[in-house]
Amino acid sequence: MENQNVQGQPPKTWLVESILVTILCCLPFGIIGIINASKVEAKFNEGAVDEAKKLSQDAGKWTKIGFFLGLAVYVIVIIMYAIMGAALFAAASSGGY
Repeated sequence: MENQNVQGQPPKTWLVESILVTILCCLPFGIIGIINASKVEAKFNEGAVDEAKKLSQDAGKWTKIGFFLGLAVYVIVIIMYAIMGAALFAAASSGGY
């Protein structure tokens, strides 16, 4: 049953962002973000505004951690491929390959 005394809008849920992070960047942290994000509106509608804000902050935290960790992994992989490509090119140019 909804609490009619709740005023204003619920905090940001981070649900869309968490789903995108789960799919594109980092599965474990994205899932934690989804779990927290899915509870935000329900807690707000129950009247537990402070708990809804805490869940929103946690969802945002895990979503951001997953995004930046995934981004770092992508950058490291690109650098490694560039180094391997340069090494293969150098080996082929010197006739050693």
